[in-house]
Amino acid sequence: MKEKNGMQSISELFASRLPTLIWVSIVYAGTVILQFLKEPLILEGAVFTGLFTVHVLLHWNSYRVTQKTFWIYFSVQAALVYLCAILMRDGYQAVLIGLLPILIAQSLGYSFRLKRVVFISIISIIVFFDSALTVKDTDELIVFLPIFILMLIVVLAYAILFFKQVQERMRIQSFLEDLRKAHEKVEELTLANERQRMARDLHDTLAQGVAGLIMRLEAADAHMSQNHMERAHEIIGQSMQQARRTLAEARRAIDNLRLKSAPEIDFKEAIADEIEHFNEATGIIVSKNYRFNRTLSRLQMEHSLHIVKECLTNIARHAKADKVCVSVSSYNDRLVVEIRDNGIGFRTEDIGKDAGHYGLLGLKERVRLIGGEIDMSSTPEGTTIIFEAPLAKGELT
Repeated sequence: MKEKNGMQSISELFASRLPTLIWVSIVYAGTVILQFLKEPLILEGAVFTGLFTVHVLLHWNSYRVTQKTFWIYFSVQAALVYLCAILMRDGYQAVLIGLLPILIAQSLGYSFRLKRVVFISIISIIVFFDSALTVKDTDELIVFLPIFILMLIVVLAYAILFFKQVQERMRIQSFLEDLRKAHEKVEELTLANERQRMARDLHDTLAQGVAGLIMRLEAADAHMSQNHMERAHEIIGQSMQQARRTLAEARRAIDNLRLKSAPEIDFKEAIADEIEHFNEATGIIVSKNYRFNRTLSRLQMEHSLHIVKECLTNIARHAKADKVCVSVSSYNDRLVVEIRDNGIGFRTEDIGKDAGHYGLLGLKERVRLIGGEIDMSSTPEGTTIIFEAPLAKGELT
């Protein structure tokens, strides 16, 4: 397996350097042809071949060059290009125009900095001038210098474009990594919110349903002790209906299909049903004040009904009140629900501190989920809870 991976790495390395190898081969052949057409130089040609081979081998192993050894590598390669140019006096143009731009582009691949670009370009032009003056070819210098500068500009432009593409790709990869981490964070928050939602649903279905059953059964027991059997049987029948309704709500919560399966009901009728059940179970007088003619979304409907139900359940269990007032109105595109009682009150600062008592804490969570606000004030003379929530744009009813 390791040998296979090693062979694959060599083949990839060869494929990535193949275009450059083809180009330097063309440069070598062109230089030799230009030189030998004018004046064959056997010894100089052999030395040129050796230096050119060293240049190619260094280029092949350029991936081993680090930032610390870069300038050594560049200096050696520039010296080899210079020596190859002055050895082949009649073919130096091909050496300089063919090899220097490649060396510049290769150098920019290590680190693109403006000072480095300017410095390397100046060195390349100096090498070009010095080589031409060394071979005493001042007549052709004017012709080939613009060609060299043009090629230098093209190579620099290509290198800059390539470097920007690499930077953009690295930036995209960084964004993808940040997105992956953000996705993981969202999943964690989603799980946490789901746990909170399940806790609220269990409380609002099982806990409230069972609490309602207990109140009804206590009322039935009280009537039975006073020989009011007809009223006791009536309350027991209502308790059976409440038990079935609680079971259905619990199943919907477990299946996580409440929002999809919740029936389309009128909000005022739903509030009236809750008040009627509360009155039947407790005998507490409830006054109602409706000034509401808007349509609620399913989400607002669900949370608002649970808030009212939780408030009435708390009054029945803890307030020891004999009068309750429920007011539902709309004002400036906001739903306003106010629930007051004349009970014994409670300490609002203790909300959420007592283990097993999370009803009022759940109220705050539900109000937050529909973007609303809640205010709780309580004294020994009674409690007032007001919650407001923005209304979605809908038709009047």
